[in-house]
Amino acid sequence: MASSPCGGGNFDCGLEIQTRSVEQTLIPLVSQITTLINHKDKLKKTEKTLRAIQRVGQAVSVAVGRFVAVGEAIAAENEDLKDEMGLACFEARRAGTAIAQLTDVSSLEQCEGDGRSTVFSDRTGMVKAARMLLSSVTKVLVLADCIVIKQIISSRNKVLVTLEQLERVSTFQEFVQIFSQFGNEMVEFAHLTGDRQNDLKDEKKRARMAAARAVLEKCTMMLLTASKTCLRHPDCESARINKEAVFQRMRLALEQVIEIVTDTRSDGEAKALPVSIYAGIKDFKVKVEGLRDSLCCVSCEAVAAQLEALMEKTEDFTDSAYTSHEQRETIIQLCQITRQETKQLINTWRHAQSLKAKEATDEMELSILKTCQSISDLRRELHKVAVGRATELLKLHSDHLVLKALKASGGDGNLEAVADYAGTLTEHKEQLVETCRLLCHISGTEPLEITCIHAEETFRVIGPQIISAAQTLALHPTSKIAKENLDVFCEAWESQLCDMAILLKEINDVFEGRRGDKKTFLSLPRPGKHSANLKTVKAAKLDAEEQTTIAKLGLELCLFTSDVDSEVERWDEQDHEMVRLCQIISSMAYSMYLFTRGEGLLKTTLDLFHQAEVPLLDEDRILILSETEKLSDACQQLQVCAKTPVQGKSAIFQKVDSSIQNTKGILTVVVYLLPICNKLIRKCKSERSCVASPQHWREKQLNTTVSEETLNGKGSNGFGVKSLEQHMASLTFLESK
Repeated sequence: MASSPCGGGNFDCGLEIQTRSVEQTLIPLVSQITTLINHKDKLKKTEKTLRAIQRVGQAVSVAVGRFVAVGEAIAAENEDLKDEMGLACFEARRAGTAIAQLTDVSSLEQCEGDGRSTVFSDRTGMVKAARMLLSSVTKVLVLADCIVIKQIISSRNKVLVTLEQLERVSTFQEFVQIFSQFGNEMVEFAHLTGDRQNDLKDEKKRARMAAARAVLEKCTMMLLTASKTCLRHPDCESARINKEAVFQRMRLALEQVIEIVTDTRSDGEAKALPVSIYAGIKDFKVKVEGLRDSLCCVSCEAVAAQLEALMEKTEDFTDSAYTSHEQRETIIQLCQITRQETKQLINTWRHAQSLKAKEATDEMELSILKTCQSISDLRRELHKVAVGRATELLKLHSDHLVLKALKASGGDGNLEAVADYAGTLTEHKEQLVETCRLLCHISGTEPLEITCIHAEETFRVIGPQIISAAQTLALHPTSKIAKENLDVFCEAWESQLCDMAILLKEINDVFEGRRGDKKTFLSLPRPGKHSANLKTVKAAKLDAEEQTTIAKLGLELCLFTSDVDSEVERWDEQDHEMVRLCQIISSMAYSMYLFTRGEGLLKTTLDLFHQAEVPLLDEDRILILSETEKLSDACQQLQVCAKTPVQGKSAIFQKVDSSIQNTKGILTVVVYLLPICNKLIRKCKSERSCVASPQHWREKQLNTTVSEETLNGKGSNGFGVKSLEQHMASLTFLESK
């Protein structure tokens, strides 16, 4: 066999990809290279096949050439990465050239006569070139991503320097000048971190970044008023305490952003989240279900130990002074039932083991179901208690009476009344902190868990800050700056209560399976709903060719979901029924893609088949030419395929393959239909607006001058930029008294 025209490389193929942009850039390349590598050894070398292989090879080579040109331009602008980037670009270009040579099979007979290697004669060389190409391209992308990280770090450093200057200012004039610079730097930092947050693949990191940016948004306003108050009343201890707390919180938030983007911690240790009850129950169920497959090894002790750890965590509910007697008794009773069912399960497992049974007995299957049901009942009760508590507190604090009383008492200079209401606010703060902790236990997803932790920390910090601001006002009741400062902190408290209400709704949505997340399809069937018998199908290991086929289908499916999502985002009416249906199909398809990677909520082929049982689309609602018939037929085929019972490894593989192929066909039609439907709807709107009365048009324009997104601060990646500009403008009107 002729030697490969591509040499070896020393790149790490296991480079971790942290962002969606890098991953989405690699997917088409992976798909094309997979097509080239995974041709059948005994493929008929027809003229059509040879042209197709050569076309794909040339496309890869041209794309790599363009890509490398961009990489080399980036290297020229960044001296510290020049050598690494240059080497990666060189290897990518060399691998692209090698692939082009190996796929140059237009005259195969001449190639074989000359002894030149081709994709048919040198499969090893093709694999080697493809591996080097993917490795080098990935490294170029990761190095380019490092530049983005450096920009964020540089922006953070500028903010920190200005923050230290702000902390040391002693005159209003100096403060106005430096805060103006600080505002501009914070706007830049907001945009950089906003883009990064949206690009992160890891949901937990996105949630942590959102929490840190929320802190910076609120603290920017607090820093302004707290600093002004300190400058107006330099000898006031409560004003100094108030200001120092804001600066400290901003530094911690800035540090957290850098930890997220660099994936490191300043102390060198990873901070692990405390295990919540929902996560513990999820893991417990996995272990219980796993007992049926572990009859030959001892694992029941781990199940029992994990259950006791879970029972211990329920003490956060039962030990709470705010849990009613009836709720406490119900939780304790459900814990006892779960212990009994688990003990019975372990006994049946040991009995099956003593009989040397090869698979779980019917008695054991029944015990597994009862144990899972009892732990689910416990989770449901804990959810009911936590959500009920949160709902009551939000209703109780909706009138903000304590905040109003603190403002009034501070304005009257009544220190005694301020102290009394401060005690009441502290009690409310403790209730909210504990409720956030309980919500964290039943949140249902790790991102929501992080949001609960952020809410808990926010209430814990802002409570004392409101009190110190009220004390300052009580000491200086005629100070407009002190009054403004207290207003800002009270607004932050009220804002966090609103955020908590949104968080509560999201937790309920997840619990009830209504979560509208594009990346997760939560309408999976419950265990046992679709199965007549209790026994599970044993896992069958796919060979390399089958795995490759499924992986390629999954990548193609992922690309189609991106197309659907991009088309959906162009629609003006995001609540339209068409959009909702397409988002459901897209989510279902993305879950299938995750399944092909061994990720996501679909754990078995049965899950995938149940996932494919989508409801037929209503043809009365979608009357767009003949494409609707194709869509309905494709849905029907998918449903029939999903419901057709099969047995054996080969049949299961064929069913998985057919399910994904049918889903891909549905997405093809959906991508074609979406822009047509969107165009027709816009046309209808335009026609309606033409016949509308001038008065109606004028009222509509007046009513939509300020959008809801603008009011909620969702109009840009910046955090509170407009509010910041308003506060900047107010600096020119500082009080003279």
